[in-house]
Amino acid sequence: MLHTGFDAPPGSLELACIQAGHAEYLAIRESLGLPLLETGGLMVAWNEDELGRLPTVVARAQQNGVTDVSQIGAEDVRRREPNLARDALGGVSVPREHIIDPWSAPLAYALQAMAHGGEVRRGCDVKGGDFTNGRWRLATTLGSLDARIVVNAAGLHGDLVETIARPSPFTIRPRKGQFVVFDKPAARLITASIMPVPSERTKGVMMARTIFGNLLVGPTAEDQDDRAHATLDQAQLEALIARGQRMLPALAGVSVNAAYAGLRPATDSKDYIIEALAEANWITAAGIRSTGLTGALGVARHAAALYERHFGKLEDAPSPARMSMPNLAEHLPRPCMASGYGEMVCHCELVTRKEIEQAFAGPLPAKDVGGLKRRTRAMMGRCQGFYCSARIAALAKGRLAGLSTEPSP
Repeated sequence: MLHTGFDAPPGSLELACIQAGHAEYLAIRESLGLPLLETGGLMVAWNEDELGRLPTVVARAQQNGVTDVSQIGAEDVRRREPNLARDALGGVSVPREHIIDPWSAPLAYALQAMAHGGEVRRGCDVKGGDFTNGRWRLATTLGSLDARIVVNAAGLHGDLVETIARPSPFTIRPRKGQFVVFDKPAARLITASIMPVPSERTKGVMMARTIFGNLLVGPTAEDQDDRAHATLDQAQLEALIARGQRMLPALAGVSVNAAYAGLRPATDSKDYIIEALAEANWITAAGIRSTGLTGALGVARHAAALYERHFGKLEDAPSPARMSMPNLAEHLPRPCMASGYGEMVCHCELVTRKEIEQAFAGPLPAKDVGGLKRRTRAMMGRCQGFYCSARIAALAKGRLAGLSTEPSP
């Protein structure tokens, strides 16, 4: 989601980064070919306790400067979302909470950085570092890396990387979120993103359309120790399906396409942790959780301000490199809609051969199956690659890890 920060802690760094990121995404998205699905958000109260908390939600939004947020009654909820269960008691309308492409945006930022001289090293673990005479030499699995300033934005490993510069003042505790993704017909059942009334610990389970034309329900919030694996749990997934069908009864007639899980780098702090260690030529950006997709551009601006405050003026940025990301949004024209599109490879998601081949080109090509999926939507539809994976493997010609033309034993 592209968040407004309406429910963020007032005066927090998270709020500042979200709102700066929201504004900048809207300002730059067209120049980068990044989509926006203008859904708005609707926080729905399903019991009297939740209904009683809605005025506080609106008051916080007003305090945060999100002045178009308003409380609405049960009849207005039913008018806006007629397919919701009839026992919704009221809600809060958040007009500017929209849906964006979660994969193309960070890829566009990386490609633009590379166009201005940045380097991306993939499969490169940081193992340690030495700070001598005002310069860092980082030890990595791809050799040493020299730098004057280091920015630790290591996500789930942020506290471990932080120990290179100092005893880490925070601990990352991975928080798993599981989702279920319903088939395309489900997306027509709602207009807005249906949000829960949040608790102290989590924003709760929401129901939202995706930029790719599906509907998802989730996430869960489960703390774990494993930083590398986000496993699926059948009982949790069944609970999510039941929760979705409880809120939107018509989901009972729609199949689930996929289920997946991800990990958020939770810390004991309720706020982002972004600070500079001036004596160590080090900037920390940690604890960036679910709002980080929106907040990323704001985090970058805040880190740049810390750099200039402690380490000197940054060079004036050149005019941004012009580029346009391939469109993956369901509500916008896709390559398959143009005449002469050529071979259709993934029939579920309508992905052409040209799109597959483009994903292997350029300065940051897809290197594994996940990367190809995120660049094209291939193998993410009803059959989950059952019909198209062999053809994609042939087109990949050994360029993708985890995909082979050889039959399974």
